[in-house]
Amino acid sequence: MTFPVVGMVGGGQLARMTHEAGIPLGIRFKLLSDTPQDSAAQVVSEVVIGDYRDLDTLREFARGCDVITFDHEHVPTEHLRALEADGIPVRPGPDALVHAQDKGVMRARLDAIGAPCPRHRIVADPADVSAFAAEGGGEGDGYPVILKTVRGGYDGKGVWFVRSEADAHEPFQAGVPVLAEEKVDFVRELAANIVRSPHGQAVAYPVVESRQVDGVCDTVIAPAPDLSAELAGQAQELALRIAKELDVVGHLAVELFETRDGRILVNELAMRPHNSGHWTQDGAVTSQFANHVRAVLDLPLGDPRPRAPWTVMCNVLGGDFPDMYQAYLHCMARDPQLKIHMYGKDVKPGRKVGHVNTFGDDLDDVLERARHAADYLRGTIVE
Repeated sequence: MTFPVVGMVGGGQLARMTHEAGIPLGIRFKLLSDTPQDSAAQVVSEVVIGDYRDLDTLREFARGCDVITFDHEHVPTEHLRALEADGIPVRPGPDALVHAQDKGVMRARLDAIGAPCPRHRIVADPADVSAFAAEGGGEGDGYPVILKTVRGGYDGKGVWFVRSEADAHEPFQAGVPVLAEEKVDFVRELAANIVRSPHGQAVAYPVVESRQVDGVCDTVIAPAPDLSAELAGQAQELALRIAKELDVVGHLAVELFETRDGRILVNELAMRPHNSGHWTQDGAVTSQFANHVRAVLDLPLGDPRPRAPWTVMCNVLGGDFPDMYQAYLHCMARDPQLKIHMYGKDVKPGRKVGHVNTFGDDLDDVLERARHAADYLRGTIVE
């Protein structure tokens, strides 16, 4: 029997962990990576070093692959259409993926299908930002406003919090359209993660709370504490509906705001395994990575239910303590149930270099264990 070959474009940690999930199934992976030092390039046996923005490189890479998928959304949409024209299955396809590539396209489509979103529109210049702010009504001049470049932003990059027209000049220097959004009065950020296969089977993971620090995901709690069953169900149904309407194949993360008046609004979409789903590696019957592999190969999807009442994921960010391996002795001895996942990256301040997962019956205990391990690995605490 010949097992299929999954072509993964992008060599980051998401590709590394997706490859890991395919190993028990005997699935072969072929990787298109920027450098041999990339996280996934260190562990995948068949690696092509090249530029994903070059169509000839993509076409050559796709030879021998049964399906193409991604660990980022940055491959040009027209290149993906060319691969499909060549007969290569691309999952998610370009008509779906463009909604994760371009925030303007995403907002327009979500409006069309009636998905709840913050007030928004494309703005032409700083004066137009002030006009948008004023359109919101309320007291004062309508500021603050959130500005986003429609393409290329992630982990807080390409996003500006502006309080006046004078603050609004920098986003327009990027040379791409700028999306203005109202500053949402939210209680917390949530994420609804689902996986959908080509023939329409879909599974939904529990809705999680995602806590950000400086625009970067720091902690994820599964399930989101004190979230009503009604609102959790609305979030899951919304994510499933978006996946169906956009014809998403694979993993979809719908990042959400929970507003103070009890609503949910769509913040961002990601069509790949996502940081808010890392908890599933150790906290769910079937991880987001395993289900993404199953989905792109159109295999039956696995059970998304949690294994424990609570699972917490904390990102390990680089600090001033580069030799994290020395910290394993303390972390593992202190918490034998702790799960550490490192990405093989050089340690740089603020860089995501790994994450930890903890689980159990008591949320306060699970949170403390995860936070302690992440901080000890980083060197923030030493005891």
